[in-house]
Amino acid sequence: MNPVIEVLFFVLIALGLFFMFIGPLGLIRMPDFYTRAHASGKCDSLGEGLLLLGFILYEGFTFNMVKLVFLILFIYILTPTATYAIVRAAYVIGLKPWKVGDERR
Repeated sequence: MNPVIEVLFFVLIALGLFFMFIGPLGLIRMPDFYTRAHASGKCDSLGEGLLLLGFILYEGFTFNMVKLVFLILFIYILTPTATYAIVRAAYVIGLKPWKVGDERR
């Protein structure tokens, strides 16, 4: 394997793991449902995408690479859509957003 691609592979995997660990931290630190959903949705889709890009570099040009590209596309389409639907449902049933000075929920 080319050393440049190998370093890029490790960097992408490390960045993906970093964002996958930051997502749960956002769930703990954020004050309400809406900001928690935002933190977890963004970090999960970015972390998974970076991990899969690293796996693509590791795999090379094979049929498995095509499968990983489709996984990235599905993740980047479905994760924001699902997060939006969940947050929209919470807003419709009347869950109020957190404001400065309010108690954390």
